[in-house]
Amino acid sequence: MTMKVAVLQMTSGSDMAVNIIAFESMVRDAAAAGAYLIASPENSDLMGLDVTEKVARVCLETDHPMISLCESLAQELGVWISLGSIAIKASAQKFYNRSYLFSPAGKVVASYNKIHLFDVDLPSGEIRRESKGVEAGDQMVVAHTDFSDVGLSICYDVRFPQIYRKMAQAGAGVLFIPAAFTVSTGQMHWEVLLRARAIENGAFVIAAAQCGDHGHDRKTYGHAMIVNPWGEILAEAGEVPEIIYANLDLDEVRRARGAIASLTHDRDF
Repeated sequence: MTMKVAVLQMTSGSDMAVNIIAFESMVRDAAAAGAYLIASPENSDLMGLDVTEKVARVCLETDHPMISLCESLAQELGVWISLGSIAIKASAQKFYNRSYLFSPAGKVVASYNKIHLFDVDLPSGEIRRESKGVEAGDQMVVAHTDFSDVGLSICYDVRFPQIYRKMAQAGAGVLFIPAAFTVSTGQMHWEVLLRARAIENGAFVIAAAQCGDHGHDRKTYGHAMIVNPWGEILAEAGEVPEIIYANLDLDEVRRARGAIASLTHDRDF
């Protein structure tokens, strides 16, 4: 099976309504270009806010306008939509960084709460404490689709190869890694990590990304990417909002895993 994929690179800001307009426009453009699967980045709904303000503005799942929009767009356009992540209220103090997968029937097939939270002190002096506002998830998610089983993850998860190994061994041939990578870490690690996750698991990696200046001292790297199971970059964005495309030959997963059957060679020690 060959399938056209579109990956969105966005510069989401602090106005959800503006972000939603940009998202819908890009999804419609991607569908018009023939994409059957459309993927958006982490924080598609809101960026550029301090933790307190973001916690105050997040929605319950039943009230989030991006969910109802994706349901209607997926059904109208007959496409799969991977909504990289949005903020969903968890409590008075915290929210979930949650990814969704919508089917062409307009249904939520799966959702995933980010497990690994970005609490770091970078050499650049940048300090991030995602756990101050985000409630961590604790469940790996592999979803069934009509083109492949797929694994859901978000950004910082990419540094923890064990979750992708488990996804691949559970049958996932496509791995979603939507992100809002910092500039300093992106320059050094982004491409290497994405290609490594693809190669070691014999899987396609679909990595939508945020880019540019989001306000409140938050800048992201961009370079959204589509990588095949052999580690070849099929498409890569630059540092501005855009859509990248690739035609995926899903049989490449079988061929890569047949050539190097490392998923069957793990050993306990």
